[in-house]
Amino acid sequence: MIMSTSKRKIEHLNFCAHSPVESRKKGTGFEDITLIHRALPEINMDEIDLSTQFLGKDFSAPFMIASITGGHEDTIPVNRSLAKAAEKMGVGIGVGSQRAAIEDPAQEESFRVVREEAPNAFVYGNIGAAQIKEYGVEVVEKLVDMIDADAMAVHLNFLQEAVQPEGDRNASGSLEAISEICSLDVPVIVKETGSGIPHEDAVLLKKAGVSAIDVGGVGGTSWSGVEFYRAKDRDDLRSQLLGEIFWDHGIPTAPDIMECDVSLPLIATGGIRSGLDIAKSLALGADIASAALPFVEPALKNEQEVVDTLSDIIYQLKVAMFLCGCKTINELHHVPVVVTGWTREYLLQRGFEINKSSTR
Repeated sequence: MIMSTSKRKIEHLNFCAHSPVESRKKGTGFEDITLIHRALPEINMDEIDLSTQFLGKDFSAPFMIASITGGHEDTIPVNRSLAKAAEKMGVGIGVGSQRAAIEDPAQEESFRVVREEAPNAFVYGNIGAAQIKEYGVEVVEKLVDMIDADAMAVHLNFLQEAVQPEGDRNASGSLEAISEICSLDVPVIVKETGSGIPHEDAVLLKKAGVSAIDVGGVGGTSWSGVEFYRAKDRDDLRSQLLGEIFWDHGIPTAPDIMECDVSLPLIATGGIRSGLDIAKSLALGADIASAALPFVEPALKNEQEVVDTLSDIIYQLKVAMFLCGCKTINELHHVPVVVTGWTREYLLQRGFEINKSSTR
C-alpha cells in the first residue's frame, strides 16, 4: 500500500526530532575555513548592523528558517511557532513541501498558518521538481497564492527519492519544468536538500532563469538517513541498506558555496549550526544562510524556544563580525579567509581558485 504524503510528512518530522539524522562521516567543510581574526577590530560591537536585503525583501539578519514541515494537522502548531519567531526576529522562513496540500486540500491550513503568523516576513513556498512536471505551472501558482509567498522554492531531492520505496526516480525533464515556472510573478529558488549542487548544474539553473540557488550541502540533515529509519521501522532491508550507503553522499556545504558561485543570489544551507557558520558562509560567497534541524525540537515546544535559538545564533554572528572588524554584512562579504584540509584539496581538484582574500 502506498503511504499518503501527509502521513510521510509527520514521520519525517518525528524522525528529525528524535533520531540522529545528521551527516556522520562528512562535515560541512566549515571546519576547514578560517576567518582572519582582527586583534584590533576598531569598531563598537553594539553598533554592528546585521540588516540585509534578499530578493528585494528586508531582513534584520542574513538568515532564514529553512523548510521544515507542513502537510499534516499535527504540523500546524509547529509551523505556527516557527512563523511567529521568524516574524519577531525579522528573518525569513520557508514552508515544507506543499505536495500534501495538492493531494489533499484539507492540509492547506498547515501551510497558510505561516503567512498568517508572519505577515511581514519573507516567506517562500516549496514544491519538488517532480511535482512541477506532474501538475504544471497553474498548480504552482496556486501554491504561491496559498501562502502569499514572496518566492517559490523548487527542491531537488533525488537522493531521497532513490532511497524511498515510494520515491519518484524519473528526473528527466526537471530542468525544462523549472524553466517553465520561472515565468511566475515571484522569484524562483532552486534548493537541494542535503547533497549539494555542483557548478555544472548551477550554470544550467542560471540559464534556465532561476532567481537564486540554495546549495543544500552535506553536513546537516541526511534525508537518506531519515529514510534509513523509516525503512528500519517497516523491515525494508533493501531501503535500509541504501539509506546507510548513501547517508553522506554529496558535496559538503562550504565548498558547495564556491561551486554555486554563478552570480546569482546564494543561500547557504546544510549543517549551519552557529553564527560563526553563517559568517563563514557569507565570507565564502553566500548572501544569506538558513537551517532547519536546530529549530525542530524548539518548535515542538513553543514559540519562545524558537526565538531563543534564533537569538543565540544571531548574537554569535554579531560576535564573529566583531572579531573580524566588520560593521556591516557587506564588509563581511570581503573578509579574508584561509581554506585548509580536505576542503582545500576538494576545491583544487575541482579547479577553483582559493588563494584570494575573498570569493567576491
